Amino acid sequence: MKKFLTIIAFFLTANVFAQSADDVANALKAGDANKFSSYFSNAVNISLPQKPEVKNLSKADAAVMIKNFFSQNKVSGFERFSDSRQLNDMTYVAGKLKGAQEYNITVVVKSTGNTTSVIRVRIF
Repeated sequence: MKKFLTIIAFFLTANVFAQSADDVANALKAGDANKFSSYFSNAVNISLPQKPEVKNLSKADAAVMIKNFFSQNKVSGFERFSDSRQLNDMTYVAGKLKGAQEYNITVVVKSTGNTTSVIRVRIF
């Protein structure tokens, strides 16, 4: 019985991770910087092309940075490279941002309890 409950808990947790990653991917597909940034953690690391990584940005500052990038680069969509990869309590979403120019993007989503949030964005 204990083994059965462990298996059920695993699948429920994996489903929550997958849903969160899908929500983030859908916001990127829509080219919606506001929706994408709504998933940000209180501290986010962001790396943009030709710029050094900025660590521990507040949610508000990270949102401004991403909104500016989306606006300047006319981001209009996202194409996922493959299914999201999960490692412990983190899910990795990788793909290509579509727009005036294409960029690769990697997003790390962390799950804690019932809360999931983006902790890292790398655009290159």
